[in-house]
Amino acid sequence: MTQRSIIGPSVLSADFTRYGDELLAVMEAGADYIHFDVMDGAFVPNISIGFPILDATMRVATIPIDVHLMIENPDTWAPAFAARGVDQVTFHPEATYHVHRVIMSINDAGAKAGLAINPATPLAAVEEMLPFIDNLLVMTINPGFGGQALIPQMREKVRRARQMIDAINPACRLQVDGGVDRHTIRSLQAAGADSFVAGSAVFNDSGTIAENLQDLRDQLAD
Repeated sequence: MTQRSIIGPSVLSADFTRYGDELLAVMEAGADYIHFDVMDGAFVPNISIGFPILDATMRVATIPIDVHLMIENPDTWAPAFAARGVDQVTFHPEATYHVHRVIMSINDAGAKAGLAINPATPLAAVEEMLPFIDNLLVMTINPGFGGQALIPQMREKVRRARQMIDAINPACRLQVDGGVDRHTIRSLQAAGADSFVAGSAVFNDSGTIAENLQDLRDQLAD
């Protein structure tokens, strides 16, 4: 692994009564990207945010926006989100029969493409597509709700994902999402992750956004 470790706060955990201020605080604190979670209430048991909030985010964002689609029918929606001008769109291969086609549609719309896999999904499900993507997201919780604890066995899955990426497409980022906090981020980095999504570890009452983000960075080896 040679890429610098990066952290992207998940704005789903932000205080939406102060959303604009919290976005500015995230950027001023030096976040590497903004992670934007979209849930449809079908693929995962929750409904989150969509185009209106994304458009508002893009009007003020000065760092990349990374959209994670936890939705059915990414064939339609993934290129639509990419066409909005975001940096990257990541979707779940579990939600479509046509993974390669969706990847190409995201690229054609001007964004990088990534794949995300749930804890129960084997790495073999994405192996053939690794040459075509810029990001592999290993979910370290069952997606749908923030604030969950890391599933410990997912560290081993991250290790195996790192080996697979290094053998097939070393330029691909290895991202983790779920239970990432000051107690887990270092072990996930040691397992091979180089991109970390943090929600409740950044947006909470125990410290400011800047303090919490710096605390996460302090745990990393680079």
